[in-house]
Amino acid sequence: MRYFNYLSQAEEQELFYSLPVDYNNTSEQELLAYAVGAALYCPATRPTIATDVLSGKHLGLTSWVFDLEDAIGDQQVEAAEMSLTVQMHRLRMSLEQDPALYNRVPLMFIRVRSVEQLQRVLERMGPLMEMITGVMLPKFGAEQGERYFQTIAQYNQSKDSCAPVLYGLPILETAEVIYRESRLDALLAIKRVLDQYKSYVLNVRIGATDFSSLFGLRRNPDVTIYEIAPIRDCISDIINLFGRMDAPYVISGPVWEYFASGERVLKPQIRQSPFEEALGPDGRRLRNEYINRHVDGLIREVMMDKENGIVGKTIIHPSHIRLVQSMYTVTREEYDDAIGIIERNNGELGVFKSGYSNKMNEIKPHLNWAKKVLARSKIYGVLHEQQHFISLLSEQERSVYV
Repeated sequence: MRYFNYLSQAEEQELFYSLPVDYNNTSEQELLAYAVGAALYCPATRPTIATDVLSGKHLGLTSWVFDLEDAIGDQQVEAAEMSLTVQMHRLRMSLEQDPALYNRVPLMFIRVRSVEQLQRVLERMGPLMEMITGVMLPKFGAEQGERYFQTIAQYNQSKDSCAPVLYGLPILETAEVIYRESRLDALLAIKRVLDQYKSYVLNVRIGATDFSSLFGLRRNPDVTIYEIAPIRDCISDIINLFGRMDAPYVISGPVWEYFASGERVLKPQIRQSPFEEALGPDGRRLRNEYINRHVDGLIREVMMDKENGIVGKTIIHPSHIRLVQSMYTVTREEYDDAIGIIERNNGELGVFKSGYSNKMNEIKPHLNWAKKVLARSKIYGVLHEQQHFISLLSEQERSVYV
């Protein structure tokens, strides 16, 4: 699997200074943590999962989450577990018959409801779990989280030595985490659990929809989650604890839930010129369609995610896949600055002027930033100068909107 593998060789050469690397679910933990990226949720009851995976139904999809929790009804749990097992068996049979198909398989995850369900799924799936990269752990708290990771650790310690590691991806979305009076204690307790099992933690995810529900809130498409005060404050504390560079976790952003037209209140805040420069008249039309479908709100929110050190996002519609992924590409300017900082980290210099003559790069204060840029560049690639994330929107992406 590789990001942007739907581009032709000519398009890759035109767009990328450094291409994204290949990876699969046996790759090293740090690489996989960044690779989760735009993770698409679908109900585990879907009867075409195996076919959809092998056919590449969703162009550019690199992470797929099969949901046994909120996406299915309470009366569907048993049927969903059985259906998912059948689909994974069909997928495994197809891959054994034609190993070349492995290159089409995205990272696959299962969102479970409880520790007991995780234990049932592990038992029911058996060797099929080798195709699964990790399990999403909703409503994550310290007490339940300890049991989740004990189960995950037991699985990893008993699995075949050649099988890939199974990771846990805790979702922070409970009242204890969002309520001010309990937040710090809850987050510190969660962090103690995650630190204990860090080799099995792929990333930390933020469940802003559940947070909002506790206050009877739902952001409209004109605003980002960072403009909803109680959610913003909680996200700030999550980043403060789990994003510290002495022992960082990759933190993934909350879902953007809009994908169709609706009434606007505020003026759009995405400029026209980058779209025109990248795609000409098609770019102008694409920008207008993004605005009409509230995708400009998604663009703004992902920009805020990035500025706050968040990598990746839960998505619920295929039209969000390539847009979110493209926004995490590394610009040539970012890359050159990062390389310059790391190469000069030998004690002989403290600060130097960027090769772009627009900023000063301070080696010690900017070193951690530079390391994160290089980690992101492996998965998302580095664009040529004058290229923009908008340039990555392929003809197929534009056809969704134009």
